[in-house]
Amino acid sequence: MDCTFKTEQGRFNYRVGAIIIHENKVLMVKNSRDPYYYSVGGRVHMHESMEQAIKREVYEETGIMFEIDRMGYIHENFFVLDHTGEKFHELWVYYYMKPLENYILKCESLTEGGIKEYLEWIPLNDIKNYEVYPQFFKDETLTSRNDIVHIVNREY
Repeated sequence: MDCTFKTEQGRFNYRVGAIIIHENKVLMVKNSRDPYYYSVGGRVHMHESMEQAIKREVYEETGIMFEIDRMGYIHENFFVLDHTGEKFHELWVYYYMKPLENYILKCESLTEGGIKEYLEWIPLNDIKNYEVYPQFFKDETLTSRNDIVHIVNREY
C-alpha cells in the first residue's frame, strides 16, 4: 500500500526520486500522454524505508539494480492538479544513485493510468529547454552539490 491519502482539503503523497547522472546527462521518465519529463521514482509503500523505496522504484523503472550514493534533496511540493483542481501536498526525498554494474536500461513501467513510460537522458547543459519535474532540476547544479538541500514549492 502506498503512503498516500485523500482528505477534504486535498491529497498527500510521500515519494522518493532518483538523480541518475551519466556523461553530464540526467535520466528522466516520459510517457506518450504528458508533455513533460519527470524523475525516476514513486511513492513509498507503508512500512518501507525511503532507501528501500528508492531502490525498488529505480529497479521497477529501469530494470537495473542501483545503489544509493547519497541523499540530495528534500522537496516539499504544494500544487494544484490542473485538470481536476485537486490540491496536493507532496513530500519528496531525492537520492543520487549509481549502478551496481554495467547496464543497459529498459523501461517496462506504466503510469497509474496504464500508459507506457520510457526513459530518456536529458543533457544537463540544455535542461532549461525541457519541461521537467521537479522544476528545481533546472535551477540547481545537480552535479556539484554534496550537501542536502531543502526546497519548498508552493502554488497555493
